[in-house]
Order: sequence, then structure tokens, then C-alpha cells
Amino acid sequence: MPTQKLSRNLGMDLVRTTEAAAMSAARYLGLGQRFEADQAATAAMIHALNSLDINGRIVIGEEGRSGASSDLISGKVVGSGAGMPIDVVVDPIDGRRLLAQGRSGALAVAAVALQGAMWSPAPAAYMEKLVVSRHAAAALVPECLDAPAAWTLALVARALHKPVRDLVVFVLERPRHADLIGEIRAAGARVMLADDGDINGAILAAVADGGVDLLMGIGGAAEAVITACAIKALGGGMLTRLAPQSRDERDAINAAGLSTDRILSCNDLVAGDQLFFVATGITDSPLLRGVQLFGERAHTNSMVLRGQTRTRRTIFAEHLLE
Repeated sequence: MPTQKLSRNLGMDLVRTTEAAAMSAARYLGLGQRFEADQAATAAMIHALNSLDINGRIVIGEEGRSGASSDLISGKVVGSGAGMPIDVVVDPIDGRRLLAQGRSGALAVAAVALQGAMWSPAPAAYMEKLVVSRHAAAALVPECLDAPAAWTLALVARALHKPVRDLVVFVLERPRHADLIGEIRAAGARVMLADDGDINGAILAAVADGGVDLLMGIGGAAEAVITACAIKALGGGMLTRLAPQSRDERDAINAAGLSTDRILSCNDLVAGDQLFFVATGITDSPLLRGVQLFGERAHTNSMVLRGQTRTRRTIFAEHLLE
């Protein structure tokens, strides 16, 4: 039986969904309306997804994300139904807090792979993550998630041929990361803190020209799977494992038969190279420019990553607004 392959044009079709979500979300820049922005971006993304000739199923929905829309739920069928079955995972706004506060780094993201390729972390909400570029991927070992930060930083610095003091580490600014941030600073590395948006941070760490050397810390579990698609397409390295942040979450994980000890790589989160990852900037960031609105027209900046060829395409588009 011939190996199933995704159409090489699917990435270009998929980017229309993130463009639609980004343009809808951009209307809420700095308004402090996280829920309203998410509702608008989700509706735009669903409409765009259903216009595509795909037979898609949402693998990881937003039902477990606080303040997120309930319209993108796990198992939801999207697309016209044409073509081979595929797994779909999306986030209409990665960085809702950033958008609401008018800060940089908010993205609209989506990824697809062959049916059954994506691992679902449900009912887990959080995962510990470590992400590096392809130049340091070989240096990652499972012990990195348990070792002191200084030990991991030394491994990565050696692989990148730079001193630890020149490393930049992306970390979400959360109380749970206070000790981690202290360890990184004590080791001499620099810290880039962000209020939200660890998908953006992970991609910055994975691209050679992102200005970030590592992402470390605990973030969303659904975002980990989306991130894995991007990291695989970029040839980077990623280690992750479940990190429940409440007793209820831990009990749900145990009831589902999932392990909080198992360390997962990109290959565990998404199998094979038949995948696409796309992202469109909502607000400006080092990765992508945000949406620019000019009355009846809008400008967007997106990236399309293809797993099979490890191609990274950057798209600047002008849209006529209805």
C-alpha cells in the first residue's frame, strides 16, 4: 500500500484559517476583552476551516482552556469532508492576555497531520517543556527535565559553541517558575520573560535566527502538541512531560491511565513527517509582524512549515475586508 501523503498545497490552504482568525482578533487589540476576542477569532477560524476541502477532526479542543471558546471541541469535524482523514489542532489566539493588553507576541496557529498521528494529552492541561533549535537538538537527553537548569544550559551552550552567559532562555512569567528563573540567572544565562504565548516562544527557540536559545518551563498541554508540529518541521529538539497543576488535574490524569513520569519527544507527540504548521501574527513579535488595518484593507504576515521537506515559507498578504 502506498504511503499516504498530504497535498503540498494544504499548507497554503491552511494559512487562510490563521489569517482569518488573526484579522478578527486584531480588532480587539488592547481592549481588555479576552473572551470577546477569542469568540470572534474562533468563529472566523471555524468558518475558514469549513471552507477547505479537507476531512478534518479536531484532536485537542479548547474545552479545557480557561476563558476560551467552547466551539472548538475535541472530536469536532471540520472541512468539506473531501480527501483523506486528517488530525487538526488549532489555537485561534495564542497569547490572549497579550492581545487584550496590546502587547507583542500574540499568534493565530494551526497544524494538521495524517489521522492518528497526533497524541492527545486530554485530560491534562499542563506540560513541562524544553525546546531548542536543530543545532542543539542532539544535546537534549531525558535527564534534562530533572537536572538543575545549569546542567542543561551547559549542554546547550556547548552544542551552540557559545558561553552560558550568551544564552537567552524564554520563560513564561508565572509564580510556578520563580525557582527556575532563579536557577537560570544564577547560572549566568539571560531570561526573556513573557506574560503569555509559549508557542511563540518555542518557535523563537527552534528557529536559528529567533534570538532565543531555549524555551523552558510549564505551559499548556494542547500547545505542546501544536508546538511539536512546528519543532519537527524546523528540525529542532523538544522534551516534555505532563505537569499537573492541581489535585483534580492529577486525579484525572491518573484515571485516564496517563503517566506523569514519561518523558516525550516530538516524535511521541506527532508521528511521521506528513504535517503542516502555520501561524499568522496578530500583534508584532520578533517572529512575525502583527495585523495592520487600513480601512478596507489589512496586511498579514504568516509562516508555513512543511514537515516532509522542512520548508519554512514566510507570507506577506494584503486582504480586502468585507
